Amino acid sequence: MLGVAASAILFALMALTFADVVMRYLLNRPIRGGFELSELALLVLIFAGLPLVSHADEHVTMDFVDRILPRRARDLVVRAVHALCAAVMFFLAWQAWLKAGKIGAYGDTTDVLRIAVAPFVYFMAVMILLTGLVHLYKVFVPGAARAAHGPD
Repeated sequence: MLGVAASAILFALMALTFADVVMRYLLNRPIRGGFELSELALLVLIFAGLPLVSHADEHVTMDFVDRILPRRARDLVVRAVHALCAAVMFFLAWQAWLKAGKIGAYGDTTDVLRIAVAPFVYFMAVMILLTGLVHLYKVFVPGAARAAHGPD
């Protein structure tokens, strides 16, 4: 579901950018709030993709240590890294949730379109939490952390 949403957002962002450029340069009438809409769409796109990237192990890796370690040690290192990532993600989710509460209490909105910012920060917190859960899953489910590393 996140992949479909991210694809739709990416397409909408592309269409918005195209329309804004055409209207700006041909008609001298840019889309009002186009920059804000692009910012918010990028926020949703990036944070919707974060759990997907972690689930598929498609993030940047350095595998130079993997080549010298035996399989059992490599599995322990991979699980330890996933545990560390999960802990960091849970901490970041908690901090983002607290920040969203403050932003909501202040009633912060975007400058031009007056779109409330707090729901987007809550979305960030939930997606970061989901990413942490993905990493936690890879710590405890045998083979989940190894799936992207292939055989010896």
